[in-house]
Amino acid sequence: MSNETMLKESIRSVIKFVKKKRLKEEKDLRKIIRKMLDYELKNLNEAQTADTDPSPNKSTGINVLEDLLKKIVPVLETDYKILTTSVEQRNSFRSHVIQAIVQTLKPVEVNNDAAAAAVEDLNEDIEIELTDDENDDDKFIDIRTDAEKQSDEEPADPREDFGIEGQDVTGRNMAYSSFKKIESNIIDAYELLSNDEDKELFHDYLVANVKLYFDKFETELADKVDEPTNQAYSTASEEGTEEPTEDEIDLGL
Repeated sequence: MSNETMLKESIRSVIKFVKKKRLKEEKDLRKIIRKMLDYELKNLNEAQTADTDPSPNKSTGINVLEDLLKKIVPVLETDYKILTTSVEQRNSFRSHVIQAIVQTLKPVEVNNDAAAAAVEDLNEDIEIELTDDENDDDKFIDIRTDAEKQSDEEPADPREDFGIEGQDVTGRNMAYSSFKKIESNIIDAYELLSNDEDKELFHDYLVANVKLYFDKFETELADKVDEPTNQAYSTASEEGTEEPTEDEIDLGL
């Protein structure tokens, strides 16, 4: 073997060695980089999870309200946006729902006091009736069945008591139907709270948020952008609506 051939073989061997070593180093480097990327991605995902899972609010009342709004706002939005005939219908819907919420969330303590007072008045009336012998009409015993009694009375429309005088009737009816879907949710959420401050915050922020969401729904229904136009377009449009003359028809215009 000549010296030149031996030199070439040696060079080839060196090149192979260098390539193998470089390839190994590249593989090792890729492993290191991959581990670093996995570590950084893990930290990034943990940070994003923390950002999208906000800590609870300070007030329990607000926390309970937030959970409630997630349940009732979609219902109100769907029913509100059905009313597309007139703004009067939507205003009526809005007013009736807000009034129903306020009446539903009257403080429990006040209701209990009123109930106790009513029971006391009823007891007094019973005592008076039992000791009053002057009026024989009070002694009348009605032997009709419940079905017979109901047949003599016209059934009352609960929407009448629900309604606000002067408001659109269609909006009232829709509000009545919509509120019946969410009434139990509101009561259940409110009854979870015992702290007076939580109750007050829940009440005030519920009414405020419902009003704000109605504003949002109305904005979404309104035409917010008018199509740009100019005098040339208006003139051309008016000319296009004119009926062609007989000469124009004959000319194929």
